[in-house]
Amino acid sequence: MTVPGFARFRRYLWLLAAAAALLAASGLTQLGSAASAARAHRHRTEATAEATAEGRWQSRGGTHWVASWGASPQAAVPGDRAALGFENETIRDIVYTSVGGSMVRVRFTNAFGSRPLWIGAAAIGVQRSGAAVAPGTSFQLSFAGRRSVLIAPGSAALSDPVRLAVLPLEKLAVSVYLPFRTGPATQHVDAQQVNYLAAGAHALATRASAFRGRTRSWYFLDRVDVLSPPRVLGTVIALGDSITDGVHSPVNANARWPNDLARRLDARAGATLGVIDEGIGGNRVLNDSPCCGVNAVARFRADVADDPGAKAVILLEGVNDIGFAQHTTPLTAPNTDVSAAQIIAGYMEIIAQAHAAGLKIFGATLTPFQGARYWTPEGEAERDAVNEWIRTSGAFDGVIDFAAAVADPADPDILDPAYDSGDHLHPNAAGYRAMAQAVNLSMLMSAAGRTDRGDRTARGARRSAARHGRRARRSTARHGRRARRRSAALA
Repeated sequence: MTVPGFARFRRYLWLLAAAAALLAASGLTQLGSAASAARAHRHRTEATAEATAEGRWQSRGGTHWVASWGASPQAAVPGDRAALGFENETIRDIVYTSVGGSMVRVRFTNAFGSRPLWIGAAAIGVQRSGAAVAPGTSFQLSFAGRRSVLIAPGSAALSDPVRLAVLPLEKLAVSVYLPFRTGPATQHVDAQQVNYLAAGAHALATRASAFRGRTRSWYFLDRVDVLSPPRVLGTVIALGDSITDGVHSPVNANARWPNDLARRLDARAGATLGVIDEGIGGNRVLNDSPCCGVNAVARFRADVADDPGAKAVILLEGVNDIGFAQHTTPLTAPNTDVSAAQIIAGYMEIIAQAHAAGLKIFGATLTPFQGARYWTPEGEAERDAVNEWIRTSGAFDGVIDFAAAVADPADPDILDPAYDSGDHLHPNAAGYRAMAQAVNLSMLMSAAGRTDRGDRTARGARRSAARHGRRARRSTARHGRRARRRSAALA
């Protein structure tokens, strides 16, 4: 017997059960979608991490050490920050690589120190922003297995390698803690880069909060090397004065002409080269000065020939030899009148040193400086004589015409206004880019023993054209002989 209303009640139960099933299915679907999304996110994250690791070249394949960054050391200048020295302070230098590699090592220098330099701790990492270091990239440096090192006056210390995979064209933070009084510091005066100072021991700090001091010089650091893959054949050293040092280029922009050249080389398919900037503001070919470093002839071995992977040199120097004759300040002494013949004799010494070290050397013409404080008509005549010799003597392995690259098309004795920083001596960022564009990359690659693909293609095309020409001449000759035989037969 059926209980009245029970059938209706069963229908209600069935509807409730169906609704519950639908809700459960919906929830499972949502959970499944969430799980799928999580898996997809994890896969994307892993893929991104793998791509970043792959882009960070490449901890695999490093085969040889190459200098990726460098700066010529200078003595402290009376009255500047370096003259005060450091004590219980950390310096964080920011540098810009030219090529990458699977490992990195750093050279610290006490070249102009008056007492032993005690490094209590040192570290390297990838700059995040300002004085901050990117998480997971900070490595403590050691020296023959020890975390501290004592560097004698006039000496340098090369760190042990660390497994930080370095990208080309990347900003690194190199930190050094100096527990004891250093005396006057070895430096590079014009970094065109903000660097950071902190009281106390903060070499391993990744945060920026302790670094409250600012400076636009580099201290106690003169080279960063990377263990590079076979694609990187070596490095080119730019030896010069303030124009090579990038004076009046934008701060923190790495807009010196050697940086622009490094970017051009990095963009190449296939083999490439690093670029090291060994320019010093106010530097001269022939004379030292308190402000402006050891002369180019004397510093060639330390700043050029000893760099690992060195293949070639670009020499742009001489305008201060000409112009400083007009100065009277003790910081630029000796303010001697130097002739074009004497500058050329200095070039010949540098060329001989380069060739003795197995390096190619390319001469760069002196850029216009009419309107600069130390310009004179006599100085202009001297620049013209030096440039004529650079272009025509054949003493260099090649010539780079920087003067033509940045001169006013209407007046080759002045900088193009579009390239003038305003002092009529130093180019602006656009001018530095124009200088880098004037460098023949195939010429540089040939210095490393690598023929550019374009050169090979051109030579192959010439050979092919010659073969086709010979075949065409032989075919024409055969047709001519056949025609003559037919004519003779008809006759």
